[in-house]
Amino acid sequence: MPKSSTLVRLAVDIGGTFTDVVLEYPGGRATIKVLTTPVAPELGVLTGVQSILQISGIAPSDVSLIIHGTTLATNAIIERKGAHTALLTTEGFRDVIAMRNESRYDQYDLNITLPEPLVPRSLRLPVSERLDNTGRVLKPLDENGVRALVPTLKNERIASIAVGLLHAFVNDEHEQKVRKILNEELPEVPVSLSSEVSPEMREWERFSTTVANAYVQPMMARYLRQLESDLRVAGIAAPLFLMMSGGGLTTIDTACRYPIRLVESGPAGGAIFAAHTSRECGLNQVLSFDMGGTTAKICLIDDYHPQTARAFEVARVGRFQRGSGLPLRIPVIEMVEIGAGGGSIAHVDAMARIEVGPESAGADPGPVCYGRGGTRPTVTDANLVLGRYDPARFAGGKMALIGGAARDALSAIVGSQLGLPAEMAALGVIEIVDENMANAARVHGIESGKTYEGRTLIAFGGGGPVHACRLAEKLGIKRILVPSGAGVGSAIGFLRAPIGYEVTRSLYQRLSTFDGDAVNELLSSMYEEARIVVDQCQPNAPLVETRVAFMRYVGQGHEIPVPLPTRTLAADANLTIRDAYEQAYSRFFDRPVPGSDVEIMSYTITLATAAQDVVKAAPLTISTEAPPTRTQLVLETSTGKTSSWSVYDRNALTIGSRITGPAIVAEDETSTLICPGWSALVNNLRYLEVNMGGN
Repeated sequence: MPKSSTLVRLAVDIGGTFTDVVLEYPGGRATIKVLTTPVAPELGVLTGVQSILQISGIAPSDVSLIIHGTTLATNAIIERKGAHTALLTTEGFRDVIAMRNESRYDQYDLNITLPEPLVPRSLRLPVSERLDNTGRVLKPLDENGVRALVPTLKNERIASIAVGLLHAFVNDEHEQKVRKILNEELPEVPVSLSSEVSPEMREWERFSTTVANAYVQPMMARYLRQLESDLRVAGIAAPLFLMMSGGGLTTIDTACRYPIRLVESGPAGGAIFAAHTSRECGLNQVLSFDMGGTTAKICLIDDYHPQTARAFEVARVGRFQRGSGLPLRIPVIEMVEIGAGGGSIAHVDAMARIEVGPESAGADPGPVCYGRGGTRPTVTDANLVLGRYDPARFAGGKMALIGGAARDALSAIVGSQLGLPAEMAALGVIEIVDENMANAARVHGIESGKTYEGRTLIAFGGGGPVHACRLAEKLGIKRILVPSGAGVGSAIGFLRAPIGYEVTRSLYQRLSTFDGDAVNELLSSMYEEARIVVDQCQPNAPLVETRVAFMRYVGQGHEIPVPLPTRTLAADANLTIRDAYEQAYSRFFDRPVPGSDVEIMSYTITLATAAQDVVKAAPLTISTEAPPTRTQLVLETSTGKTSSWSVYDRNALTIGSRITGPAIVAEDETSTLICPGWSALVNNLRYLEVNMGGN
């Protein structure tokens, strides 16, 4: 990618409450938040883009690049607002996505609730065909039988079709034939093939991912093409790239074909932002904390790279319970995401306990204090009542907050149920949401086999810096970093992301019978597939290749990732691969298992442009106590006492400015709370370094 200093680049992140827009141009950066427009998201995008260009004095024709991330695909699945979809699958396997893998995410719940498949049984249509596990045809595809399904698809007004046939990840011949027939008979209906969307073994995950892709494809393709057209009409002819869940950028054409890869694009941008910040500051162990209007996201970052995974769940019916959602086999930055954002709604349950989220007020009507018709109190309302926000400066002064309305709502819906005044009800709401986030972070750390001792918390998003100190105290973290532009961190992360693409294929082998030629042929074809996508974004760019094999001992149920060399594998490569596997296995499980054969389940190749150069922060030589602009009364959550806090304007702080808590550092998109016992220092990158005790 050309160096950012030669470009005028736009990044747009659509969240549940706000749409964040960032403009980087030679010599500067501008940021803005506008309310998301749920009915037509492109309207909010255009409003934000036009506003930021006007503020910056830059003509639309001068924009060189646009990078976009959105949660629209995720929301469509969660809210069940996708296309009317059908699934064509191998005869006898129509119930795979309903039967799942027969595991129970809560084995003691006799009335367990499982998520309903996106396609009802009546629209899961069987096709006569069969392949074995090597891809050999056992039963030819009944092409006439496929054509016989067309009247049903027409009568049901099917808008999108998923095709998932048994063992198609090994041999896609039958799926390709099915698509050809459907394209002839129903040329306006998009078709998603499991052999393209998720070409891996395990039918439930593969079929579920393919169905989800088909479910959101018409809506996402329509939205992306409309946005592209509207930007052209607005005079912006720059190429439009999309942020993917795995942390890379791709073309709009690829995004329209595989929109399921965009499900976590916004949070992925946040993790990239935190990773870039960690590299700038030389912090090799970081906890990324991104709190927006609808959700909070927590991600572990080690050695400047976010933790990644190949599987993800969406629309969980059990809160925090793994296995209670719809599985997606896609490359994803691994993080925990909970319904704890500024718009999360607070209420009192039947046991007289304060509950917060996961339901959100979103952008419409939004929190009560927005004055847009909201009646139920939210986290933002509670923060305002506690004195943590400047009502006149919220969202850059474009949205004056109504404190009285927030106080009345908290009193009526929370306080009256518990016999508490509005301020104590607000304190309870904030303490609950902070504990929810801390508990989710603890579970995530345990599941990842990692601790938070010695880590730095990088806080961003509209709510991250507000809640960072209390979250850090609960997790035992003693250092917080709040970068510049923290309120729109995910959008800035889009501008730091490499152009890249990941390809995964399954090829089952045991190391005792390893076939190096077959593996080399597979890896070569995977490389070419990834290269074609990357070249569409940036032709002839220097690329960094990463190869990984997913392996396990024979008889085990789960595999672990093992790095492979990026060269042609020799005939005796199985010995080298086994050594690499045993080293990786020992890191996970202490020691290898001697005498057991090892099986390779699948391979992954990632091609990406090289990481951008970073300017590292030099150590400060001097610091001076910064003068506050004013004071403000704040009710402290850890003590329940009201005291006077100093308030600082972040834009007025200079490098080396030192602040002793309790204090608030206010800026247009967020506020940083420096709680009692904490202090802050503005480093050479103008980032806030917040430490427990002194700096």
